Amino acid sequence: MKKTDYIIVGDGYAAMFFAHRLITAGKDFLLFSEGKKSASQISAGVINPVVLKKFTTFWKAQEQIDNLKTALTDMEAYLGKNFFVNEPVHRIFHDENEKALWQKKSQTVELKPFISNDFKTFNGVNNPFGTGEVLQSARLDVTNFFSKMFDYLSQKNHLVKEKFDYSQLYPKEGMYREIGFNKIIFAEGMGVKENPYFGTIEVQPNKGHNIRVALSKDFSIKETLKKKHFLFPLGDLHYYGGTYDRGQIHTDIDENAISQLENGLREFYPYNFEIVEKNTAFRPTVKDRRPILGRHSEHENLSVFNGLGARGVLNGNYFSEILYRHIEYGEPLPAEVDLQRFQA
Repeated sequence: MKKTDYIIVGDGYAAMFFAHRLITAGKDFLLFSEGKKSASQISAGVINPVVLKKFTTFWKAQEQIDNLKTALTDMEAYLGKNFFVNEPVHRIFHDENEKALWQKKSQTVELKPFISNDFKTFNGVNNPFGTGEVLQSARLDVTNFFSKMFDYLSQKNHLVKEKFDYSQLYPKEGMYREIGFNKIIFAEGMGVKENPYFGTIEVQPNKGHNIRVALSKDFSIKETLKKKHFLFPLGDLHYYGGTYDRGQIHTDIDENAISQLENGLREFYPYNFEIVEKNTAFRPTVKDRRPILGRHSEHENLSVFNGLGARGVLNGNYFSEILYRHIEYGEPLPAEVDLQRFQA
């Protein structure tokens, strides 16, 4: 019989960053991955402390950014590369009123660390009112991050490429099939709805689309541009996205969402472009916009880590450490993310 400290079920940001905690702690574990592209794996990976529709920030933004930088440096020791791309976000202003609001917000205590009041104009795109830089913003090299992590997990015999079978799980005995375990972390995204232990948690699917485009004109801008959606270089192509298609439950590409992206890009890119790739997936979102962490009420060796929404690269890393310390050392979970906050 094989024995392991942890089983992780999932293959998005939550699963990868929790795996990182186990690697650095020297724990033995197995990660079960179906091999499907999750919402995390096709995400923009933008590291952004500002809500760019409202020019506000969010809970623990600074802590999450600092924690991510530390984690990515630590991961470099065993992955051989740091996947932090230091190319900031520039918000393209719609009009002078928006620009003035940005400047006003840049003087507030809350946003001064995150909003620059030095404006910039880019050649090659329509930005007549200029752009504002989001300080401390960057992005993750998403494709290579997941590729390297999966390669590492496979080489170290941590990766199990198959769908987790709940019917073969025996929590009281600490057994999954012929594998003995101490703890299981379910980090499945919207797959949690099939989970008989955590299937009722308060996560809702938020479908999103993004595209990879070939731009017709040479485009030397390295920064991430944002008007309605994010645009940044990915090798010879550019990423543009993503949409928030609430209410859609079908898994097919929705051409209305693709048209929304095309129109959004045309607002500031004045030349022709070709869509090379279309992607869609479901983000697991929560009504209070905070993750869900916690143990099962009956089986304390089962825990859930879900509800990262559109900020998975920040939420996934920061709260993986909090969940790990809760499980290993009994440190209390913040009430704001505790699974119990939804219990009547």
